[in-house]
Amino acid sequence: MRRYEEAAKVMPGQSMAASVLQRQTENLWDLYSLGRKLGQGQFGTTYLCVQLSTKKEFACKSIAKRKLISKEDVEDVRRELHIMHHLSGHPNIVTIEGAYEDASSVHLVMELCAGGELFDRIIQRGHYSEAKAAQLTRTIVGVVEACHSLGVMHRDLKPENFLFSNHTEDAALKTTDFGLSVFFKPGEVFTDVVGSPYYVAPEVLKRHYGPEADVWSAGVILYILLSGVPPFWAETEQGIFDQVMKGELDFVSDPWPKISESAKDLICKMLNPNPARRLTAHQVLCHPWIREEGVAPDMPIDSAVQSRLKQFSAMNRLKKIAIRVIAESLSEEEIVGLKEMFKMMDTDSSGSISFEELKEGLRKVGSNLREEDVRQLMDAADVDHNGTIDYGEFLAATLNLNKIEREENVFAAFSYLDKDKSGYLTTDELQQACIDLHMGDMCVEDMIREVDQDNDGRIDYNEFVTMMRKGNGGIGRSSLRNSLSWSLSDHLMAG
Repeated sequence: MRRYEEAAKVMPGQSMAASVLQRQTENLWDLYSLGRKLGQGQFGTTYLCVQLSTKKEFACKSIAKRKLISKEDVEDVRRELHIMHHLSGHPNIVTIEGAYEDASSVHLVMELCAGGELFDRIIQRGHYSEAKAAQLTRTIVGVVEACHSLGVMHRDLKPENFLFSNHTEDAALKTTDFGLSVFFKPGEVFTDVVGSPYYVAPEVLKRHYGPEADVWSAGVILYILLSGVPPFWAETEQGIFDQVMKGELDFVSDPWPKISESAKDLICKMLNPNPARRLTAHQVLCHPWIREEGVAPDMPIDSAVQSRLKQFSAMNRLKKIAIRVIAESLSEEEIVGLKEMFKMMDTDSSGSISFEELKEGLRKVGSNLREEDVRQLMDAADVDHNGTIDYGEFLAATLNLNKIEREENVFAAFSYLDKDKSGYLTTDELQQACIDLHMGDMCVEDMIREVDQDNDGRIDYNEFVTMMRKGNGGIGRSSLRNSLSWSLSDHLMAG
């Protein structure tokens, strides 16, 4: 059972879901054909799905609107979509491709992971070696750390919700099913009892919990990876809950005598009944047993927001303009997560983030930066140089690269900037864009020289696409010397 509480229901058989997505969408059937069933959930059925134009395979989770019989059910579906957009682009989180709605269903089209569930591989193997379990746990807890730093709690981590991209031994592991996930603010307390019995944390059963509950669930998965059995087991759901509350771990039965003390130490610290004393996801990743080949990383792991700000700071000026255009054209469901983060950082609700608010906001989401480094991130995001980061600037600076590089978004940005529809961006057009987007005084001649590969004094679409797709942020010849002048640039993350 995924949700243990009864939601307030409407009349039997009556749907609350006249319009779930709250917007008109294209017809799914005009774009995709649905094939065999891949899985079944509480509300939705997942099908193999083929894009008609490209023949590319995806997975489509179709949620029957007749099953959405409470207001809470409808909000859960909307929130799942918002969170998938918010997390999209992480290499170990299933990517959302699109969302569609018709009279009977909501359809979420997402990346296909054809390799099956982690749960099934555990069943086939019995249990994993320590090295392989550490590798998988690095991935699982890395996802948890990314979620938490972006203000998301998963709340239903279990091996069934981790899928392999294909059937090979070294296939990428990806997290799915954000149906119970929520946005949270630092210090916020949750009281609704959700999750899956074997993996639920004791504080969830006590109805007083926060993101630490995800680390508990990951600790249960680690225990299962190493032993093949759950740490808390009973014949009934209530019996399982009783065992969870006792919190006694069996390190005596086979294979535990053969397992390293370091592995057991990590499990004990992840399954500490006191959430305040439990390791955070970041601390788990720094534990000696988890570290790759036992070597600590050279640098602390960046929070996701910090990584995105760093990427933005290294981008050239035209790319920053293009991203601002893209950010302002995205749908509400694609940016609602970033809006929540902006509101969390904007503590005085002024509509802009000051230096002190950015410093404190980054600290809340797991960053530990020197003041001068925060200042450099601030200066990069504050494109109009007015001393604060407004909502539009924040969106542009924290937008994930996978949205920036989508072909339709790149084309839309170029079309917006190319006011006379000549197929080229000129100095006059870029000067006007700077004015329209309140992006301060920029030297557009320099901006063009950075990207203009054929030296004709203007930017064609191919040059624009090359800049948008460049891993280094699209830095051209003339700006390479001075655009990476600050110390953090040596450690920019590629994605």
